[in-house]
Amino acid sequence: MTVEIKDVEKFDTSSIKSDKSISEHEPEFREAPDGGISWLVLIGCFCGLFATQGYGYSWGVYLNYYNEHVYPGELTNLTWIGSLWFGLTNITGPIYVYLIGKMGYRWMTGIACVLSCFAMMMASITNAVWQLYITQGVLSGIASSLVWFPCSGIGGLAISNIVSSAIESVGWRWSLRILGFIQLVLMFISFLTVKPLNPLPKDVPIFDISTFKNRKFWVLFCIHFIGNFALYIPSGFVPSYASTLGIPQKTSSAMSSVMSAVMFIGKILNGFTSDYVGRANMTFLCAIMTGVVCLAVWYTAQTAASLWAFCVLFGIFGGGYVAMITSVIAECVGVEMIESATGWLFFAWMFGGLFGQPVSAVIIEHDNGSYGGAIIFAGVLFLFAGVLAGVLRFMRSGKKIFIKI
Repeated sequence: MTVEIKDVEKFDTSSIKSDKSISEHEPEFREAPDGGISWLVLIGCFCGLFATQGYGYSWGVYLNYYNEHVYPGELTNLTWIGSLWFGLTNITGPIYVYLIGKMGYRWMTGIACVLSCFAMMMASITNAVWQLYITQGVLSGIASSLVWFPCSGIGGLAISNIVSSAIESVGWRWSLRILGFIQLVLMFISFLTVKPLNPLPKDVPIFDISTFKNRKFWVLFCIHFIGNFALYIPSGFVPSYASTLGIPQKTSSAMSSVMSAVMFIGKILNGFTSDYVGRANMTFLCAIMTGVVCLAVWYTAQTAASLWAFCVLFGIFGGGYVAMITSVIAECVGVEMIESATGWLFFAWMFGGLFGQPVSAVIIEHDNGSYGGAIIFAGVLFLFAGVLAGVLRFMRSGKKIFIKI
């Protein structure tokens, strides 16, 4: 069959790329296989996140012990240790794509493996709060920032109990050394197993600000900025709040463990629910409910039973909030911009992680040891983040209310 030239000329070939062009500018990305090495990579990611975020969610155990036994009466100063860690954990956000391209996953996890263990060993021989700033705060936080992004936890469940038992049996200094060895082993597993499936980016700018041209991204950035001011307040202050109610230290540490475990469950349950009602809807619901739980349950908790109830409810909705607020990123900026957007959004987390707990500690000391003001501070911030999540939802759906989005 022949085709006349006049028929061929009707076709628009302006959008057709040659095979050579495609190979030069659009490398083919492979999908991860189900099984084999893929599962080893997953185990490595789990170990990295277990070691870093597990310590983060167990920080309240150290804060309570330091405040009661090591450096009594210095609550505000002590909160800066954890705040430096929480803040610096996210400091590489805007440049993490650049770091991956220049260093690679293996070098990042390798450096983190050594630095994190070194930080805990140095923290165990400190004799002043400012020395803990440098070791347990700055050095450990920078190490975690190199693992947080390559390794995307239930670490808080195990590490809170390990830390609490170690403090009781061998003292806080040896508990830090034990934690350092745990992190060394887990991160070394990450170092051995985590590697990219597809080519790493090479020619990328240090700072990619193109995502800020998207209005929905600005709203999402504000949600991350505001919500993270409140996110670490419960995990940091529930153990010390429990002590004011006369609850034993071992029980208060168990509360932190249960909160971490239920947050893990909450992420899964709310993730499944979002498949039916939409991620944006669940982001709004989880943020609002987390604020309500802080104001209605934690603020009124005067017994161990009511505080246990708060830990469970905060784990369900707070864990859902963390899962949902990150799951809507691709829907707002597109898959092609997700790496840059994720980096900037976690950078927004840095400010809340850095200042959330110290501001709460100042409020507590100003109120003569009463936690009411700090609890209201956390609850209102979650509600505000929920309102912004509602704004983002309607920016995407228009005036439609009953719609999956």
